[in-house]
Amino acid sequence: MSIEVRFGKSFHPEAREAVRELEAQVGDIEPNALIFFSSPKYDHVALGKAIQSTFACPTIGCTTAGEILGSEGYIEGAIICAAIASDQLTLKPILLHDLRNFIRDVAPKELSDLAYLKQRHSFTLLLIDGLSMLEELVISRINSVLKGIPLIGASAGDGLDFAHTRVYYDGAFHENIAVLAVVETSLPFLPIHTQHFEPTDKRLVITEADVTTRTVMEINGLPAAEEYADAVGLTLEKLTPQVFAAHPVMLRIGGQYYVRSIQKVNPDGSLTFFCAINTGVVFTVARTSESLVMHLEENLAEIRKTIPRPVLIFGSDCILRRLEIQQHGKLEEAKAVLSQYPFIGFSTYGEQFCGIHVNHTLTALILGDGS
Repeated sequence: MSIEVRFGKSFHPEAREAVRELEAQVGDIEPNALIFFSSPKYDHVALGKAIQSTFACPTIGCTTAGEILGSEGYIEGAIICAAIASDQLTLKPILLHDLRNFIRDVAPKELSDLAYLKQRHSFTLLLIDGLSMLEELVISRINSVLKGIPLIGASAGDGLDFAHTRVYYDGAFHENIAVLAVVETSLPFLPIHTQHFEPTDKRLVITEADVTTRTVMEINGLPAAEEYADAVGLTLEKLTPQVFAAHPVMLRIGGQYYVRSIQKVNPDGSLTFFCAINTGVVFTVARTSESLVMHLEENLAEIRKTIPRPVLIFGSDCILRRLEIQQHGKLEEAKAVLSQYPFIGFSTYGEQFCGIHVNHTLTALILGDGS
């Protein structure tokens, strides 16, 4: 086989011991790339040092709103990893520090060496501070340089606390950064995005919004939370994260509908979204087309037509999808589906697919073994 991938997980509460358990599960392979995701409960200083001292290969990782591993399904409170050994793949992490300065820079030096990448043999993975509120601007800048090279991204999480989201780089976790992992490979790969909603005929016009804070004050000229609640047939008091998971809104871009999700109701009756919202935008209230788990199963099965033998699936899965699965008591069904695949990922505060920042979506990169 031209690639070998070993997966690890640990629920040990102490960071150094947890990383030792990962090392033992990775075993005797010598990885040349490591992907890991960590519950925010861990001491991030100790964890960063332990990861760096244990794994000497290029590494990317971040904190989560829940971890996802093929053999375990949706879990919480763990550290998980995928160690990759292949002479047909290289991974190079690029630090994008101080995101506000990055998006202001006309020609960011961090991206100056990407022009050589070949579309058939390269893809990129992005991990970004999930509370930066800058995903749209960051990926737009990156995408303009990549010129068709696939980008699959994930906004780091912090459970449901929304306090601190951290991305790992060079032995430490940081806020206000992103890490762009440039992957060059001769192995087959496939980027995908999937969501299980379809548009209804209910329209919501954003009549007042603050794009910088992703806050919507008015919808259809009325207080935002009240108008949204009315559109989904509920009262203001009934709005919860579970409701937002079941009733997102959709935006049409280039003939396709993409999901935009609500994070919370604010005390003043405004709504905070997981994505930037402009005044004048017209949303469509969404409804589910089928069970999320059934949709996931169908989409993963379809992948095998293109990548018959996947060895790694990197998945960025919205936190609201996890909440929906939990709400409907489908965690075991989801685990049964995921256990058939070499899946590693996490529940995110936002997902990126090429140049678009989305919500309530699974974006993923599927890597094959080349045989």
